[in-house]
Formats: sequence, C-alpha cells, structure tokens
Amino acid sequence: MGAQKNSPRASPMKKSTTLQHLFDLDSKSPTSSTLSNSTTISSKNSSLESENEEILTIISYCTSNYPVFDPNDSSSHQDLKRLKLIQLLSIIKTSKKPLNEQIFLPLFAMLSANLFRPLPPSYNSSVISILPDDDDLIATPMAVWPHLQILYDILLRLVINMDPKILREYIDQSFLINLLVLFQSEDPRERESLKNAYHRIYSKFTFYRSFMRKAMNDVFLHYVFETDMRHSGIGELLEIWGSIINGFTVPLKEEHKLFLMRVLVPLHKPKSMQVYHRQLAYCVSQFVQKEPVLGGVAVRGILRYWPVTNCQKEVLLIGELEELVENIDPEQYRKLALPICTQITKCLNSWNSQVAERALYVWNNEQFVKMVEQAMEEVFPVLVEGMEKNLKWHWSKSVQQLTENVKLMLQELEPRLYSKCLQRIDARQLAALHAEMKRKDKWERIEMAAAKNQLFQQPPHHNNTSICV
Repeated sequence: MGAQKNSPRASPMKKSTTLQHLFDLDSKSPTSSTLSNSTTISSKNSSLESENEEILTIISYCTSNYPVFDPNDSSSHQDLKRLKLIQLLSIIKTSKKPLNEQIFLPLFAMLSANLFRPLPPSYNSSVISILPDDDDLIATPMAVWPHLQILYDILLRLVINMDPKILREYIDQSFLINLLVLFQSEDPRERESLKNAYHRIYSKFTFYRSFMRKAMNDVFLHYVFETDMRHSGIGELLEIWGSIINGFTVPLKEEHKLFLMRVLVPLHKPKSMQVYHRQLAYCVSQFVQKEPVLGGVAVRGILRYWPVTNCQKEVLLIGELEELVENIDPEQYRKLALPICTQITKCLNSWNSQVAERALYVWNNEQFVKMVEQAMEEVFPVLVEGMEKNLKWHWSKSVQQLTENVKLMLQELEPRLYSKCLQRIDARQLAALHAEMKRKDKWERIEMAAAKNQLFQQPPHHNNTSICV
C-alpha cells in the first residue's frame, strides 16, 4: 500500500495540454503544406509561362523581321536580331527542363525561314582545281555568317538535347533535303556547321538513316553525271560518309558494296576531284580495309577513270593506288599486277617530272614489290621497256637518276629475266628497223614505177609553129 501511495501520478493538466498540442499540429499541418505547395506550383507555372512567352516573342521577331540574307537591312536591325538570337540560344542551353512542345513549331519555322535561302550560283573556274587545299582562296565569306552561326548552334543544340521522336514532326525529309542544298554554300564555315548538324541527325535519328544515305548519293551522282558545275560541299559530305563507313559491320551489305562501285569510284572522274580527293581516298580505303576483296573493284575503277592530261590528278591517283596495294587481298596480286604496273609505267614515262618521280617512288613500297614478284613473267617486259625508254629519252636528270636506281633494283630482283627482256626489246627494235627499211625500199620502188608509168603515158609534143609565106 505504501508503495502505491508513493508511486508518481500523472498530472491530468499536463496530459490534456499535450494532446491538445498534437491535435493542433495535426489539424494545421495539412493546410499550411497545401498552401505552400499551391503557392510554389503557381509561381513555377507563372515563371514557365513567362519564359515561354519570352521565347515566343523572340522567335516571332526573328521570323518575321529582317531576314539574315537581306542585304538592304540596316546594321542596327541586324545587330538587334543577332542579340535576340544569342538570347534564345542562351535560354535553350541553360533550360533545365525540356522546352514546351508548343514552341517547336514556330521555332523550326524561324530556323527554316532564316537558313533555307537562295544561294548565289557556283562559278566554274579552273583556278579552283589548281588550289584545292587553300579554302581562303576559293571561299566566298558571307557577311551574314554571325547570324547563321547562332542559328546552326540552336539547331545542333536541339538535336543533341531533345528526343528524336519529338523532333520527328519538325525535322522531316523535306527539312533534310533543304539542309543538303545548303552544302553548296561557298563559305567553309557554314559547310562545317552543316556537316556537324547533318551527321548528328544521322547519328540520333536512326529511322532516317536509309533516306539520308540515298539523298547524299543523289547529290554525288548528279554532280558526277549531270552537271559540270562545281559543288563546294562534296568533301564535307564524304567526311560524313567516312564516319558512316567506319561503323559498317562485316560482312558488308550488298547496298554498301554498290555504293562503292556506283558512287565512290565514279567520283574519281570530275576535273575538280583533287578538291575532295583526301576524303574520297579515305572512304575507299575504309571499304578495302573491311573487305580486302573489294580492292580489285576499287583499283579497276580508278584505272578506268585515269586522267589523260591532268597531271595533278595523276599524282594523287598514284598515291591512292599505292595505298590500295597495301590493303588489298594478296590473292588478287597476280590479277592486278599487270594493269597496275602498266599504268605506273606510263606515268614514269610521263614528260611531267612530278608525275614521273611520283611513279618511280612507288618502288620504295615493299607491298608493291611483293605484288610484282607474284607476276614476274607478265610484268617485267612492260617494266623493263619503260625503264630503258626513260634512260634513253627522258629530259629530266632527276627522273633518269631515279630510273637508274629502280633498274638496279629490278636487275637484282631477277637478273636473268631482266636480261631476257632486254634481248626481246633489242630483237623487237631490230625487227622494227628491218620492217622500216623494207617499207622504205618498197615505197621507193613504187615511186620509181609510178615515174616510169607517167613518162610513158605523156602525149607526144607537136610542133604547132606555122610557116608564113
């Protein structure tokens, strides 16, 4: 009992205060949180609406006012438009949330209105083919490039950040065709931006890949077979193709092999090939590295389009042939040795010293020598005749010296065969000399017979002198 009396007793006042406090908290908390959340949501909505309105205002201004390609606009209007484009790019870059889909339609309409413009006609000049590596000399810089650069940055940022399924409605096939047309621009900066955008679209928009490859092929074929005008963007398009080919899996599809035969090989034909030859040679070598059997197709195609009077193209093609020999299937050496060596021999006999020297330097390539070793009997007569012709007739001392070095190498490689080829050449020259002598003797006898016949057929001369009586 004592224990019970001394035990502590809870205070009823304290208990009721604690419960009341809990009830108050329970009743007040939802209301306050709801108010707070609603305030936050409303503020966010208002900020998003204001941001969307700001973007739409900028887009509207840049769409309808002062096209970037209009030369009649004042500089102040152009500067203001450039500032607004910079502001739009900054918003797209810094936006943490995806853009509202309502913005896309006017945004792409603005991009189309400013990017897709009439280009000046490309002039066809022979100077262009002489200066393939100097973009500053062949380019025509545009005064509107500061605007175009921002527009291409906006397009690239959209392609990188947005879901392709969302953009599919706006980046359609006609949009891609219009981008391809712009590759004819004379400004290398615009072509570089186009290349980056088009390649990024190809990478992300997988459902457009087949169409984009076909569209690029149409540009190549039109350039090769249907027009003589220069196309400034062939090199950039080939750079895109180089990356695409690099991603092909082995074995290659038939479609891709046809692209090599029907598109890449004919691209060696145009006069201005040296402008884009570096990119073209890379694409061809990628195919041969993936399937060395295709080396024969590439080599025969290049030989078919070999130039006759363009020495710069000859130098480039000799280098490409040398690279292909390093990558083709060794089983094809015997089939390709004779046509390749025949063309190389024609080149080393060229009166242009640059072509002749480049053809002679090919013999420093070990793979080329190995190819020759596979077809000694067929190749040596052609080579030996070319060497002897150079040593006897070529005007350049450096070419003669290089020819002497190659001759010594070939004699060391197969001395008996080289001597045998020399004997054949001497016998052939002697036979030709005898035939020429017989021909001259025959013509002399014909001329003598004709002279005698003419003498016998002459009518007698009558003396018509009259005697006057």
